[in-house]
Amino acid sequence: MDGRDLVCSVKAGGSAGAAQRLRTVRAAWRRRRADAAGLPPRGAERARVPGPVQDVEPGPGGGIVRFSRSELRILVAVNGAVFWGWDGAGPEPSYALAGRCPEPDPRAVLEPDKDGGWRVVAERVTVAVSRHGAVEVRTPGGVTLRRDLPPRWWEPVGGGPARWKQRSEVPADARFFGLGGRASGPRLRDGAYRLWNTDPGRPFAPGDDPLYLTMPVQVVVADAATHLVFHDTSWDGTVTLREGEEGAGSGHDRPGTCELRMDGGPLRCWVMVGTPARVLLAWASLTGAPALPPAWALGHQHARWGFGSEQEVRRIVAGYQERGLPLDAVHLDIDHYDEHQVFTVDHERFPKLPVFAEELRRQGIRLVSIVDPAVKAASGNAVYDGGAALDAFVRDASGELVQGVAWPGEAVYPDFTHARVRKWWGGLYAERLAQGFSGFWHDMNEPTSFTAFGESTLPRSARHSLDERGGDHREAHNVYALCMARAAYEGLRELAPQERPFVFSRSGWAGLQRYGGTWSGDVATGWPGLRASLSLVMGLGLCGVPHSGPDVGGFDGTPSPELYLRWFQLASYLPLFRTHASLRAGRREPWEFGPDTLEHARVALVERRRLLPYFMTLAHLARRTGAPYVRPLWWGAPEDRALRDCGDAFLLGDCLLVAPVLDPGADRRAVQLPRGLWYDTATEQAYEGPGQVLVDAPLSRIPVLARAGSVIPVRGEDGCLELEAWAPARGRTGGGLVVQDAGDGWDEPEVERYTARWEGRRVIVEREGEDGVREPSHPVRVRGLTARRAQT
Repeated sequence: MDGRDLVCSVKAGGSAGAAQRLRTVRAAWRRRRADAAGLPPRGAERARVPGPVQDVEPGPGGGIVRFSRSELRILVAVNGAVFWGWDGAGPEPSYALAGRCPEPDPRAVLEPDKDGGWRVVAERVTVAVSRHGAVEVRTPGGVTLRRDLPPRWWEPVGGGPARWKQRSEVPADARFFGLGGRASGPRLRDGAYRLWNTDPGRPFAPGDDPLYLTMPVQVVVADAATHLVFHDTSWDGTVTLREGEEGAGSGHDRPGTCELRMDGGPLRCWVMVGTPARVLLAWASLTGAPALPPAWALGHQHARWGFGSEQEVRRIVAGYQERGLPLDAVHLDIDHYDEHQVFTVDHERFPKLPVFAEELRRQGIRLVSIVDPAVKAASGNAVYDGGAALDAFVRDASGELVQGVAWPGEAVYPDFTHARVRKWWGGLYAERLAQGFSGFWHDMNEPTSFTAFGESTLPRSARHSLDERGGDHREAHNVYALCMARAAYEGLRELAPQERPFVFSRSGWAGLQRYGGTWSGDVATGWPGLRASLSLVMGLGLCGVPHSGPDVGGFDGTPSPELYLRWFQLASYLPLFRTHASLRAGRREPWEFGPDTLEHARVALVERRRLLPYFMTLAHLARRTGAPYVRPLWWGAPEDRALRDCGDAFLLGDCLLVAPVLDPGADRRAVQLPRGLWYDTATEQAYEGPGQVLVDAPLSRIPVLARAGSVIPVRGEDGCLELEAWAPARGRTGGGLVVQDAGDGWDEPEVERYTARWEGRRVIVEREGEDGVREPSHPVRVRGLTARRAQT
């Protein structure tokens, strides 16, 4: 929700609106005074660099290299990930890591390198350290993937956190991706990107940065290899990227550069090297396996700020049912609360919510509740009273409660960086479960506090536990939402142990995938917003958060029927498929855009329902391997430079290529194909990659192509699982994976492996097992047998 919605709502509120506006002015001044009193001025600073190398100390997986003014700890873990930390920084404590740091690789050794430097040699990577502190990451063949120049610190003379800068060079052909949720992308062009989770205060478009969920995680793709680098510090900072140029300056390559400037925190990082799949596997093993959603959460979900009452929700549900449209969940926004107070219900508008929720559940529809972190600061509010008794709320440097302004008015904020507070907050979801909710949507958790001027968040001087290490909001801000998601997930695991929690959060940080997913936030209605939606999902997937999606139709305004339909069609192939809109925006139900749009939307809904077994398989594979559902076209061929530069299409798993229509008036579009044979799933026309082809894209559908040889689990007309096999190219074989899921619970289902091959004029699909191959366990439909090969 954005600042203009705040203005709209408070103006409508008359005297109540004027009171809210006055609160935002007071909050801004309080924030300014708190920081003036709680944050000492930086004053004079001393600059420092590592200096020359002095000695080394070998250790498990690497060792310590000591310089005259710093020391560097290097560790290669058994999963192939490399860690290094300056000034004695170790891998822990860390909010990103899942559990303890992985064990060191006993085969990695520290040995002398040329020119007085040292290197750590491991199976998958070599880390070389120069005598003045430059760090190079090399492939086993000796190709340099990344060179970090000696860092520089600026330390306040009177003490306090040091600012630091790290400049890095990458190969001239390299391309940058990641950094969390970025509206411009998925390839990150030259420019500065801020690392500070931010509510932009308005619907955003591709030029807006930063947004709600930033991460110091980069994926760098080059000819030699892909690598992921994670700087494990949650402080405010800026990443400035500049792509390289091959043959620049008298035939010499100009390397790409990345400059990271941080306001504080340790200078420590992790690097993973290999194929994209290997890199994301190592990242998931380090930061945690993605949470597995219940099956219903992979269906279509409908939301709106402004449903307002049980009668309105009934009207919407009836509209879907009368038109035979699949619907799996309805989301209730802040208007279902009692005066916007979290963990409450307006009983006048929703008089029997648990009964209504059970009625919907019997129809196969779940209720999802919004949950905001801000708690109305008033005695008599049960959440406030309980939190105050526990001393759960954030305080300032003088020990006073930090008060901000949110939807309920004056508000306080739980300190989710304290284990005791997380335990308390997680228990509060018992009230939501009792009301009949099955899923939870975290909003406003950057955290946002409305202010008339200045940053719309808590004072930087606000004190936090940081799990009993102590610190302030400068360090806690970016991990605040991550810790809130942890509180919810762990609380729900205890409250409903037989059910998989469904939690998705507007803000977060590295490791969010352990607890759930995210969504776009308040993306602007318009064709640029549609394009930004895809960029966000792809970028977040490469940072390890595979479950996300946009507000279909954009958060504000009224989309044209064409824009709405193209957004709907794109989202039907994304993990989170949700329509949503602002209080003052136009409707988002498919029937509101005319009969043609309704029928085309029906096709997308039916196809999503048919592909649910494939989405469930991808969810299980993401949990086991870290691979996102939505992958860039270069995922299997990062050496293909044309694919690296393509951001308007994506792979859905290994089997499907989705080419959404992102521009108005288009009925055909160019599609960049990876190597191999691909079938248009609508016409079964075959195309040979690599290369670019022109494919029909009528309003009724967007182009979706299946990889030759793919075996895809789908839902048959009888509701049972079937296998859709696409004929391999002649002389080739193919296959696919299937994970059958009961829809909920914690059983680990078997991964079924299938192969597809030609036998004479027939395509044979067989199931692989430890005892050899056998007949498939499900009906098989082979497609592409009579496909016509298109000219490319």
